[in-house]
Amino acid sequence: MKLPENFGENVFNDSVQKDTLPSEVYKALRATIEAGKPLDTTIAGSVASAMKKWAISKGATHYTHWFQPLTGLTAEKHDSFIEPEGDHVIMRLTSKSLIVGEPDASSFPSGGSRATYMARGYTAWDPTSPAFVKEGTLYIPSIFVSYTGETLDKKAPLLKSMTALDKQAKRILKLFGIECKKVATTVGPEQEYFLITEEDYEQRKDLRLTGRTLFGAPASRGQELEDHYFGVLKPKVSEYMRDLDEQLWSFGILSKTKHNEVAPAQHEMAPIFTTSNISVDANMLTMEIMKKVAQKHGLVCLLHEKPFEGINGSGKHNNWSMSTDTGLNLLNPGKTPETNTLFKLVLAAVIKAVDDYQGILRASVASAGNDHRLGANEAPPAIISVYLGDQLGALVDSIVKGVDYVPVKTEKGSIGVPESPIFPKDATDRNRTSPFAFTGNKFEFRMLGSQANVADPNIVLNTIVADAFAQFADELEEADDVESAAAKITERELKAHYRIIFNLDGYGPEWEPEAAKRGLLNNKNTADAVPVFFEKKNIDVFVRNDVYTEQEAVARGEIALENYIKTINIEALTMLDMVKQDIIPAVSEYVSVLCATVAAKQACEGLSCTVEKALAKKLSILNDSAYAAAETLEKDLAEIDKNDVKVASQAMAHTIVPDMEKLRSFVDQAEKLTSSDYWPYPSYSEMLYRVK
Repeated sequence: MKLPENFGENVFNDSVQKDTLPSEVYKALRATIEAGKPLDTTIAGSVASAMKKWAISKGATHYTHWFQPLTGLTAEKHDSFIEPEGDHVIMRLTSKSLIVGEPDASSFPSGGSRATYMARGYTAWDPTSPAFVKEGTLYIPSIFVSYTGETLDKKAPLLKSMTALDKQAKRILKLFGIECKKVATTVGPEQEYFLITEEDYEQRKDLRLTGRTLFGAPASRGQELEDHYFGVLKPKVSEYMRDLDEQLWSFGILSKTKHNEVAPAQHEMAPIFTTSNISVDANMLTMEIMKKVAQKHGLVCLLHEKPFEGINGSGKHNNWSMSTDTGLNLLNPGKTPETNTLFKLVLAAVIKAVDDYQGILRASVASAGNDHRLGANEAPPAIISVYLGDQLGALVDSIVKGVDYVPVKTEKGSIGVPESPIFPKDATDRNRTSPFAFTGNKFEFRMLGSQANVADPNIVLNTIVADAFAQFADELEEADDVESAAAKITERELKAHYRIIFNLDGYGPEWEPEAAKRGLLNNKNTADAVPVFFEKKNIDVFVRNDVYTEQEAVARGEIALENYIKTINIEALTMLDMVKQDIIPAVSEYVSVLCATVAAKQACEGLSCTVEKALAKKLSILNDSAYAAAETLEKDLAEIDKNDVKVASQAMAHTIVPDMEKLRSFVDQAEKLTSSDYWPYPSYSEMLYRVK
């Protein structure tokens, strides 16, 4: 691929639009994209014609409205461009076909916000996210709503949350004499993943059905040598990454960084930030492309948060900020943040929002997969807190505690030898244990799981910050002196929400009891985290900002719990299949071989069979224990009433998951004692180190 000429070659982007659309149509479309003006539907015919012609030149024969239903994945229905004309066909994309589609909505989750038997749903073009051509089809980014208007996807509420923040942020800026057309939130989601061989993947029933290994004894060598992190790329991995970059670049995805991550076989791709809805679309496409490119190289890309027990899991850090169309970053403290009244007010709004709505922020990243990471020594704790660093921490302390602010001087770094280059140091260090950390001109929300749709936490972030801005704007618009009033609001809110700020080690044993003293939530699993969506305060913030209706907000909680229940149920059933069909028979066969060896040795005088007897006894006990644990799991699973999602999710979290952990402990012990010739699945050592 030739860069930069071919970057975005598969995207109907700004330059293509400018070249292919009539001038007035182009200007009208850009006004919608850049300034948020309502779409002029009269231009749709011209856009559709140009888009179709461009797509056909790229080899497209079909088009699809590409949307993000509440499954957490993407969905698409392909229609060809052909329309009959006499004995022939012509290729056409009408304005109606561009603007609206009608997929069957009956089988997508709705959380009770619509009747299942009512099937009609609509997809509507999102002009702010560019269309693209992939595998012979024109993809039109779209939103998804029901016949009666309920949002059935993640894109529509994301756009609504961006609109809410834009509206309220501009009220604040106007009071400070700053005019702009638009305030947009930007996101840059880092993406972690594992690569294993296709051969190993196909032999693991648990990976194929659940995305993670439900059994697996630890490898003799894990990540303890810390040699994989940023290590030299293996040739096959390097080839994969190069191919991945080229694919992503062709779709205009700003893939910037690639490297080995902490665990063996784990890697990361980090993009440059862009507008939130485009970033969400790009990340969904990135995950799809990651998997497809892996297949070309005889590999499988695992995006589960915890595909391997006992080593680092995979997350997706959400770098979030707010910027105007004129280039002003609202989270840039400037050289003298102590005199930057606007920045301090914005900072206070974010801190207030995160503290007031820590519950839904935590719930937005809750999933069965992410439960394996949060709270362990590889990801932030399940407690929401804000890290500000030395510079802003000192600034906030000066406001809250009334002490003098001493600016942190930016120093120059050197290793201390004449030949060493002098490099500028940041004003503060990073804190990898913090779930919500300020990193210079943005906040890094570190709790997302690697396979998550990043729309969910950004809907919450945009909404709760917009709500704080609205409250501040209401007060400031009544003030005679905006600067003075803003300073008072900032001081009041920082004092009120000081408890959420924590600049120390989030992994330390002192933090959990300290957080409890502060009254911070500590919802360690999905079953405990998600029910906050049903609380009136949390429903109201979405309704008040026109992001969700009450029914839609409740539906999100219902769906999250339903997904959790179904995921744990599938994992439990898969465990039972593996144990009963493969593992117990394999261990029994090996015990039989050991017993036959004992009998053969006993037939020969003077031969010891101590080892064989001991192994056979240990394995028989473990096999019996595994069978008993499987029976308990099966019995407990059958007794759960899955019709009540709140009750069922609690049973899954507090009964079924412990049952599964107990069963796994017996099986993993047995694996360590069973000859690899008899064990039915590739081991951790094989899977993590097979790729060369």
